[in-house]
This record gives sequence, structure tokens and C-alpha cells, in this order.
Amino acid sequence: MTKSSTATSRYAGVKFKLGNERLIKVLPSASDKLTGLLVKQGRGDYGALRVAVVGGGCSGLQYKMDLVDGPADRDILVESGEVRVVIDPKSALFVSGSELDFSDDLQSGGFKVSNPNAVVTCSCGESFAA
Repeated sequence: MTKSSTATSRYAGVKFKLGNERLIKVLPSASDKLTGLLVKQGRGDYGALRVAVVGGGCSGLQYKMDLVDGPADRDILVESGEVRVVIDPKSALFVSGSELDFSDDLQSGGFKVSNPNAVVTCSCGESFAA
């Protein structure tokens, strides 16, 4: 069974698309952290990170990330770095080509999105404009 058919059967009844790492790539440190968080929540076999772009922040747009059970209708599912990421179609327009990393640095730690579409970012790194 291929990865795509495994994903399709895992989320039977949900109408989603399969994407690839050209949409978003999860780097090894973020993959390790996400895997641990999903296992801790009992979602290791099926859970995913939802990445969304919402209005707000200093620069107009900001990322919203949540751990979810899987894709919803119309989502795009990307398997990258041993984890699953789900993105709604509107947010996909803003994050295309992005990389997700994680740092446990005390002052600037956490998940960070490196987004080639961001033309302006705020000094705190939490919001952007595209």
C-alpha cells in the first residue's frame, strides 16, 4: 500500500487533497517535537498539525497552529518529516514553499515558519504580510 492510499483509507469519508513538501516542509527538529506532542496526546497514528493563516498581528497576518485528528473536507494533507500537516486551501496560498522548524531556545524558541511569500515580518516574528 502506498503512502497516499494509506492516508486515503485512514481518513475515509473526508474529502481532502494530498499535497507535497513544495507546499510546506517540516524540518527534522520540528518533526521530532511534533511526533512527541502527537504521541503524548494519543494521536500518534493519525493526528496532524493544522497550519492556518489568519488576520491579526503587527503585520496583518499570523500563523495559527493546532494539533488535530486529521484533515477536514477540502484540506490539503502533506506528509513531511514523518508527520502530517493539514492546511485549508486559502491558507495554502500564503504558506506555499514554507519550512517549519522548531527551536527550544529560551528567548526565541518554539515553532517557526520560514515563508518565502512574506514580504514584511514584524520584529517578534509572529506575524507577516504577503
